[in-house]
Formats: sequence, C-alpha cells, structure tokens
Amino acid sequence: MVFYLPENIENAASLDDLTPRQIVAELDKYVVGQANAKRSVAVALRNRMRRQKLAPELAEDILPKNIIMIGPTGVGKTEIARRLARLTNSPFLKVEASRFTEVGYVGRDVESMIRDLVEVSIDMVREEKVDEVAEKAEQNAEERLLDLLLPPPALMRKQDKTQVESDDGRTATHEQFQRTREKLRAQLREGKLDDREVEVEMRDRSTPAFEVVTSQGVEEMDINIKDILPGLFGQRTKKRRMNVTEAMEYLIQEEENRLIDMDQVTRTAVERAEQSGIIFLDEIDKIAGRERGGGGPDVSREGVQRDILPIVEGTTVNSRYGMVRTDHILFIAAGAFHVSKPSDLIPELQGRFPIRVELHVLTTEDFIRILKEPKSALVKQYIALLETEGIKLSFTDESLQEIAKFAAAVNEATENIGARRLHTIMEKLLDEISFEGPDLKKKVVRIDAAYVQKQLTDIVKNQDLSRYIL
Repeated sequence: MVFYLPENIENAASLDDLTPRQIVAELDKYVVGQANAKRSVAVALRNRMRRQKLAPELAEDILPKNIIMIGPTGVGKTEIARRLARLTNSPFLKVEASRFTEVGYVGRDVESMIRDLVEVSIDMVREEKVDEVAEKAEQNAEERLLDLLLPPPALMRKQDKTQVESDDGRTATHEQFQRTREKLRAQLREGKLDDREVEVEMRDRSTPAFEVVTSQGVEEMDINIKDILPGLFGQRTKKRRMNVTEAMEYLIQEEENRLIDMDQVTRTAVERAEQSGIIFLDEIDKIAGRERGGGGPDVSREGVQRDILPIVEGTTVNSRYGMVRTDHILFIAAGAFHVSKPSDLIPELQGRFPIRVELHVLTTEDFIRILKEPKSALVKQYIALLETEGIKLSFTDESLQEIAKFAAAVNEATENIGARRLHTIMEKLLDEISFEGPDLKKKVVRIDAAYVQKQLTDIVKNQDLSRYIL
C-alpha cells in the first residue's frame, strides 16, 4: 500500500517510522492546541500501523478504536481528522450524521457513506496512476498531435518500415518526412504552433444513460447503456476543430485513460478504503437521544443510530465496484453535545466508540496563535492575497492581540463559533483595504492596534449589530 510522507519529517524513512509524538508534531503545524484530541488520533493511527505488521489471522480480529470528539464548533475537530488523513494519504470522508434518515424515510441511507468513501479512494488511486503514466501519455499525445499537423504519407501508412526502406526513393521520402516532423516537434515544444488549428476525432459522449432504482437507492446506480450493450452503440466519434494547446490537453487526457488499468485501480482503491479509510461523522449529537413519542422530525433519531451501528461494527456494503467491508475503517465522530450527551446514544453505539476526548473552548491566547502559527494562518493568507495587488500588508503584535480579544469577546457575547469568528473579524477589519486595494496609491499598509480598534470597536459595542455583522 502506498502512503504519502511529508517532506518535513526528516527522521522518518516511511510511515511505519512515524511515532505518535511525530504525528502530533505534524498536526501542531495546522491545528493550535487540543493536545488530548491529537494524542488520541495519533495513537489510533499508530495502532493501525501496528496491526498491519501482525499475522493475517490475528490482524483480522483487531478492530480500530473509534473516537468521539466532544467540543463546540470551530475548535479544530474536523481539521484534526482531515490533516490526519492527508498525513497518511488515507481516503477521507466527512459526512453529517443529520443527513441520514432511518430506513423507510425519504433521505440518504447510511450505507451511502461507504460508497462515497470508495469513490474518494478511486479518485485518489487514479490520480496516483495518472502521475505514473503522465510522461508516457504526454509522449503519445505529442506523436498523435504531430500526425494531425503533418499526416504521414499514404505509402507509409500502408506498408511497414522494412518495405519502405527497401526502395531508395521511398527511403528518401521517409527521411524527408522525418526531418520535417522533427522541425515541427521543436516548434511545438517551443509553443510556436499553439494557435494553429487541428481537427481532432473525439469520442461521442452523448450516449444515453439511465438510473436503476434499487434498495441501495438511486444515487449509486447511474449506469451507462454502452457499458451494458457495447455492441449496440459501438465507438461513435465526432470531429472538432481546436487549437494545438486544447488538442494537446485533450489527447493527453485520452492517453492517460488508455494507459491506466481501471480494474487494477478499482481493486487497489477498494482495498485502501477497507484498510485505511477514515470517516469523520460530524453532528453525531444531532441524532443522540431517545424517542419520547409524539412523532415529528426527530422520530428517526434512534433508528438512524441503529442503522449506523452495523456499519461501525463491521459489515459488507454493496457498491458499484463490488462488496466493501467496513470492519477496519476508522470512524471519528464529533459533536458539540450542548443539549444531549454521549450517554444519550444507544449503548451498542457507545460501545463502538471507546475513545472519548473533549476539546476545550478557544481562548484569546489560542486566537493569537491561530492567527500567526499554522502554515496557512489567516494573517499569512491575507498578506499573500493583497500582495497580488502590490500591497505590502503587515500586522503588529499588538494588532493581533486586539483582533484576538475582539474575537473572544464576540464569541462570548453572541454565539460561540470558535476560530471561525476570526474569519468574520478579519473580513470586516480589512474590508476597506480589500475594496480600495487596486486603487491605493500607498502600497505599504501597516495594521496596528489603533486601526483595529477604529474599525471594530463600534460594531462590537453594539450587540444587536454585531449579531448580524460579526
């Protein structure tokens, strides 16, 4: 199985060498604080690696230790899971538990999350295969494009090379053709032929499709008629004129599709989804709680839990790529649990999430770190965005402290949306600069504490207004 290893881990030769401490260190580069949650996911990931080194008969019985993250919105629950998946190049799917309904109700069935995970895995593996064949595909596309720019002589298309070279006249024609072709190749690579038009034969994609309604639902059963009855439709093509640049892109894509073995991609992707897939089940608190009668929109809460249970326990789900086992997929559930609590989940489901970790509310100090420390910190993003307009934007340490204080104050006075509040604060703070950016004569802008207070104080003081603006 292929894994992606970040370049900045110098001491790890492979993913197997990543210790829980190193995993946490990687997560620290993107998510501020929440040490307990990072430790939990790091241990879960390390146990997955340990399991792969065991004998198959023992490894089959060792199931992943699923995790429930408890904490308000905007504190890093989703980001921790997403970064963990990127670190290991694992198929990752984020899905809201509230999207599902009990069997018998209109809505998505719980098995669709497994089919979606397989689709993600298919895309990942296919992209890897595309990278492997990219050079060959480009070479083939170049040859095809040269054939369009300079069609081979009719004689060369009809006879093989030995027959052509047996006659002096034909050999001369062949050598002249090759010289002209190489000149065209050089011009093509230098971009001198980009605007020239060629006629490309394209596959006709207008073949009708239909959907089959099954117990799995309509969503997964999109079937192309030509896949079922290929002899009836054949390979219909149409010709289209386009410039050389567009033709090259199309031909490369067509060659990539031809060089990739999709059967192998499917087998690898299904195995990767089964063995290293991660599903982030958000808003699980929305389906917590028992029915108390009376019907209404919450009538299927416990039913959804019972439908999710076999998926988490381990079952086999039917997909368009075959049967998919869920035994070793890692499930990370998350919820704010303001109204309900984890113990409100049905006991069987609680037992399938043995690790529970609480994420703390973000403080002013956390906001300051979020603004400065992560690789894609908000301050770095805005500096880079405005630099495209030639504006040199800078922030003083005092200004960042003021921004963090305003974010914490608004979260406390209104709804606590965690780090997402920084986005609204920053947008309001830089609204004038962003709007006037292209027309600013002064291209060096320094944001200090006084500017932050000038832009935000009145809004924060007006509680009614801040509810709508911030």
